[in-house]
Amino acid sequence: MRVVEAVEEYLVARRSAKPSPHTVAAYRRDLLGVLGCVAEVERCGRADVRLADLSGGVLRQAFAEFAAERAASSVVRAWSTWNGFFGFLVAEGIVEGNPMPGVQRPRLKPAEPKPLMGEDTPERLLEALAAGCRRARDPWPERDLAVLALALLTGLRSAEMLGLRVEALSGRAGERRIRVVGKGGATRSLPIEPPLEALVEAYLRTREVRFGVRVRGSDALLVDNRGRPLRRGGLQYLVRQCYKHAGVHDRVARGTLVHALRHTFATRLAEDGASVTEIMRLLGHTSITSSQSYIDVTAAAQREAARSNRTYGVLRRLADAEREGAAG
Repeated sequence: MRVVEAVEEYLVARRSAKPSPHTVAAYRRDLLGVLGCVAEVERCGRADVRLADLSGGVLRQAFAEFAAERAASSVVRAWSTWNGFFGFLVAEGIVEGNPMPGVQRPRLKPAEPKPLMGEDTPERLLEALAAGCRRARDPWPERDLAVLALALLTGLRSAEMLGLRVEALSGRAGERRIRVVGKGGATRSLPIEPPLEALVEAYLRTREVRFGVRVRGSDALLVDNRGRPLRRGGLQYLVRQCYKHAGVHDRVARGTLVHALRHTFATRLAEDGASVTEIMRLLGHTSITSSQSYIDVTAAAQREAARSNRTYGVLRRLADAEREGAAG
């Protein structure tokens, strides 16, 4: 059996778990990316590689090539995808064993949260968007403000924001909630306070005026300037331009963009005393370890702030003088 055919069977089988289109695309990218490296090792076309060719030795060489130009996190994700792929093949009786335990998996350092830098940055960002239109061919300030506020006040992942439908918002005025479909199809319900509710409603009103079409519950909540569902690249571009408009682009950790807003949401929860369990539920984490990192980072920041207190400087000088006197 050719590997490309097995890959398609695997992806079809995964549909029962209802993964998001982004997840399916990531599976296919990882499987075909490593398969391309296998083809180079075997000196044949990617479509010609058969399951019988996927020995531990061949996969070790393929992953070594795959890892040469990619971050460790990408390699770990690809390893996990291939491990799941072989798990499926073994369960279906297509192959006898899983060679992936023989392929080295990179060790990752625990990821540290990277919120927006600067205590006033979220407020400065939102105030700048509310004060005036950012430079754009077709400005839409109500949409921009709603998108940034939604991210900062719910901590949604990019894929979660892009997957929202208008009907995800429910409840009575002043008590609205938003239903989110997270990783693995898990759902959670997040509270929406009146100020954010008002921003979203204002955005939807301008959307109907802009396109002359009544917004339906089944429509995507976030759309681009042509009224089409906002996509990943468009969301990243929009957020990047908003940072520049507010003059805070230098306060964003490299490679974070939308995720910096999620990290800011979680970090502020921790700073304001939210428990690990509360953070876990609001962010949609499946592991308490991920949520604990926000508590740990906040504790470290608090200790650093306390250490910089000028009064500590007086105590240090007194202690130094006492030690010098004792030595003399």
